Amino acid sequence: MALTRPPFDPELRALLADMPLVPELNRDVLPQIRQFSSTPVEPLLEGRAIDRREISIAGPDGTDIPLSVFRPAGPEHTAPAPCVYWMHGGGMVMGDRFSQIDIPLEWLDRFGAVVVSVDYRLAPEATGTSLLDDCYHGLLWVAEHADELGVDPNRIIAAGVSAGGGLTAGVALLARDRGGPNLAAQVLICPMLDHHNDTTSSRQYAGEPGVWTREMNEFAWRSVLGDLADDAVPDNVSPATADDLSGLPDTYVDAGTAEVFRDEAVAYTTRIWAAGGQAELHIWAGGFHGFDALYPQARISAQARRARIDWLARILTPAAGPTRPQLSGQRAG
Repeated sequence: MALTRPPFDPELRALLADMPLVPELNRDVLPQIRQFSSTPVEPLLEGRAIDRREISIAGPDGTDIPLSVFRPAGPEHTAPAPCVYWMHGGGMVMGDRFSQIDIPLEWLDRFGAVVVSVDYRLAPEATGTSLLDDCYHGLLWVAEHADELGVDPNRIIAAGVSAGGGLTAGVALLARDRGGPNLAAQVLICPMLDHHNDTTSSRQYAGEPGVWTREMNEFAWRSVLGDLADDAVPDNVSPATADDLSGLPDTYVDAGTAEVFRDEAVAYTTRIWAAGGQAELHIWAGGFHGFDALYPQARISAQARRARIDWLARILTPAAGPTRPQLSGQRAG
């Protein structure tokens, strides 16, 4: 029997009514769905003073890793800038470096940030740690070329949505365990964190078409992991299985109440707190998976995006602490 589900936000429900939902995801339909899983970037750049650079770097196994670099143009943008290293969504089986790119481009506008988006390989053609390796190697390249990119190496933020959110978490774990690059923060938007796929929220959103269902999630994880035994799954590929979540950068996590990834997002954030880390969590009432990426014009989407920007403003431009008054007769030193 299907579990009772939190309802969709009324405005989102009305918008979703006009969207044809995919009944299932498998190897037969994946090629067709991939054709519609990316948005052309050129319309998003029109009217914006942005310099764009397309490059390709060699991965650790010789595979080419495409990167898109977007930098604010103009003479006022000469000082080292914060950097957003972006990992796109798509269940690790679809999408490209331009998917959901409007989200970090808003941060470029707001903070003068350089945005670098990585085109990691996709499953099922690539499996195991290949996707994560591509993402981590791209981050290494950004850190090593910070001067060339005009990036402040102390203000590099890893961020991603859905599968990209899970890859972001994996990259942050790798960066911690391998001694760098140092991240100022990580932003996990409706992140895909747990290959077990057995939370209450996962089971709530099963059995009928949806934006992202338990059945789709199962196909996506199997595409990445193949027949790998549960105890052999690397914890940075499925970050929810990591034993130790200490030593991670400041973290922002959000999701909707009406989506598969709600409970794993909450559990991951809770474990960061338990490990002594700093994390902020937002669970948006009535939000389905990827709601603000699909419908940025909705009121709840605007609120979700504004909350991220407010948090990033605190990370990137921290307020100065109070000045301690000097007591009479006290020496400075």
